[in-house]
Amino acid sequence: MTNTSNRVRAYVACADSREILVLQLDDSNGELALIQKVPAGGSVMPLAASRDRRRLFAALRSQPYSVASFAIDPLSGHLQALGSGPLPDSTPYIAQDRSGRYLLWASYSGHKIGVSAIGGDGLVEAAHQVIETEPNAHAIVPDPSGRYVFVPCLGGGIVMQWKFDATSGTLTPNSPAAIAQPPGAGPRHFTFHPGGHHAYLLNELNASVSSFAFDADSGLLTQLQNLSILPRNFSGQPWAADIHLTPDGRYLYASERRSSTLALFAVGADGRIEHVANHATESEPRGFAIDPSGRFLLAVGQASNSMTSHAIDAASGRLTELKRYAMGKNPNWVEIVTLP
Repeated sequence: MTNTSNRVRAYVACADSREILVLQLDDSNGELALIQKVPAGGSVMPLAASRDRRRLFAALRSQPYSVASFAIDPLSGHLQALGSGPLPDSTPYIAQDRSGRYLLWASYSGHKIGVSAIGGDGLVEAAHQVIETEPNAHAIVPDPSGRYVFVPCLGGGIVMQWKFDATSGTLTPNSPAAIAQPPGAGPRHFTFHPGGHHAYLLNELNASVSSFAFDADSGLLTQLQNLSILPRNFSGQPWAADIHLTPDGRYLYASERRSSTLALFAVGADGRIEHVANHATESEPRGFAIDPSGRFLLAVGQASNSMTSHAIDAASGRLTELKRYAMGKNPNWVEIVTLP
C-alpha cells in the first residue's frame, strides 16, 4: 500500500479573513499542520479541486463576483494564484464537470445556475450558459458519468434534474425536470454514493436527509426515504448545512448548525440509511470533509473559527474527537486532496 501520510492536504476557505488555509494531514494519525495562508482576494466560500488535483477553484462571494484559480504544487500542496474569472452573481457552490473542461456554478441569491469553460491556463472564462431556476439554487452536482446534473433549490422545494452535454458544455432539462421535497424542507446539498446507484439530499430548513435510487441510464431520481438528522430533544429552528459519505459508501454524515452536531447514518446495500448517532463538533459546522482514506473527518465552525479533527471508527462509523485547531475568521468549506 502506498504511504500517503505526507501527501494529503486540507484546504479551508475562511470568508471573513478572506484567505485559504493549507494544512498537511497525516492520515496515519489525523494530525494537522498549517503550512500556508493564501490571500483569496475576497470573501471566499465554496472550493472545488480539479479532477487531476492540480488546481483549486475558489468562488468569491464579495463583489466583483469571481472564481479565483490556484495551481496546487504537486510536491508541497502549496497554492499559487493564477488569476480569476468572472461570475454573474454570488455563488455558494461550484463543481468541475467530469470532463474537467467546465465549471458548473449555482447562485442562491440570483436564482440561477450556469456553465463556464475552464481555459488551458486554468482560468475560468465568462459563463456561456446562464439559466434561471426556482428560488435559491444551492448546489450543482454532476452524476458519476458526467451526463446528468442535479440542482437543489431551497426556496423552490425541489431538486432540478438536468442533462449535460460535455461536448458543448450545455445543460438541458431532463424529463421530469424536477423532483419535489416535503413542504418547508429546503433542499440544500446533494451527493452521490460511490456505487453510483444512490444519492442523498440534505434539506436545510427541516434538517432532514432524503435518500434516492438513481437510474444511471435515464438520469432520474426515485425517492426512498426522508429522515431527520436532529438530535433527540432538539428544540428551535433547524439549520442543516453539509453532507458527505465515506469513500467506501458505508457511512453518511450531515452537519446541523443550531445543535452544532454531526449526524451519522449507516448505509445499507439497498441505499437506504439508518440513523446511528449524533456527535458534537464545532459551533455552527457549515462545512466538513472526509479524507480519502475514510479514517478522518474534518469539521469547521463558522462561529468558533476553528476546526476539529475526528477519527472515524471503521466498524461503526462513530466519531472520536482528536484535536482542535485555530482557523481564520468564518471558516466554511473544507476540500481535501491527495497530491498527484
